[in-house]
Amino acid sequence: MPINVLIVDDSAVVRQVVSEELGRETDIKVIGAAADPIFAQERMKLQWPDVIVLDIEMPRMDGITFLKKLMAERPTPVVICSSLTEKGAAITLEALSSGALGIITKPSIGVRDFLQDSSSDLISAIRAAYAATGRLKLLRSMSATPPLAPPAKPAAPMSFVTEKIQSPKLTADAILDAPNGVPVVGQTERIVAVGISTGGVQALEQILPLLSADCPALAIVQHMPEKFTATFAARLNTLCRIEVKEAQNNDKLLRGRALIAPGGKHLLVKRAAGHYYVEVIDGPLVSRHRPSVDVLFRSVAKCAGRNALGVIMTGMGDDGAKGLKEMRDSGAATVAQDEASCIVFGMPKEAIRLGAADNVASLGDIPGLIERGAQRQLSR
Repeated sequence: MPINVLIVDDSAVVRQVVSEELGRETDIKVIGAAADPIFAQERMKLQWPDVIVLDIEMPRMDGITFLKKLMAERPTPVVICSSLTEKGAAITLEALSSGALGIITKPSIGVRDFLQDSSSDLISAIRAAYAATGRLKLLRSMSATPPLAPPAKPAAPMSFVTEKIQSPKLTADAILDAPNGVPVVGQTERIVAVGISTGGVQALEQILPLLSADCPALAIVQHMPEKFTATFAARLNTLCRIEVKEAQNNDKLLRGRALIAPGGKHLLVKRAAGHYYVEVIDGPLVSRHRPSVDVLFRSVAKCAGRNALGVIMTGMGDDGAKGLKEMRDSGAATVAQDEASCIVFGMPKEAIRLGAADNVASLGDIPGLIERGAQRQLSR
């Protein structure tokens, strides 16, 4: 069965171009296009979509209001496609925090050419969002609110490659050499490396506020476009007892501090004189991502070894799985988020398959594991 997609955007050009681009895919079917959420709700009474492509700024009802209503009444995978995503990162992050699963930016001018050139990104985002259907159905079943419309026939499970197939898939070798297998010794602070993707905004907003002001230092890669990570870090900083900031080159990893990789840059952890700091660098996509979890995890395996804890969480694809295995082989404690609490059980699933995880833990248990840091008594 194809993925049934509804497009909600007040621009006729966007509705037309997105419909045309999606119509070229054999596994995607556009079942309708609406100029605003009011029209969309009428269309959804006829057939419920598997994924909604949603603008934010629209007449009669804005996208955020519609998204919150949708997630409260009948959670459905949503990909944000809006020009506000470039100049209004805070609004877009509110959308992600409210349940949207992906972001596609579009410029204020040259929209047609942009959407045609970036259609592969939108298609990948739609497929990744669809992969979260099962988790969102679980959330819906837990809700006491009546649905907006009668339940649609469940879609058959499907599997997709969500990465851009036109570019080679590079490994962390493109950035730094593999660990040499020599254990890291010496008394240093414990550090925690976290890799996360689809569903990460909601997950990090749940776990980071639970950490104490004296928790181990965290280095975090959240797959997110440029210009959003600074706003995301600032948002988290207002919610947490720890300091949360977008990482800058040579920032120190300190207890009670979380550093988030800037969008479009790789984040590496280094060690000097018994202390840890970060490098923020350019470079090619690794595992088709920049920042890449594999790059972060490998750097931690090389410089921290048994002094580290690696945590891989909700996300599509396999970025971070190999890096987590390298951390485990270097003596680090490692944790993968369990399927039940993941929005998308892709990255953790691959890490578990590779034997990279000491523990498989629910989202609610992860803050406690982070507080314990890199203690090797974490059971295998």
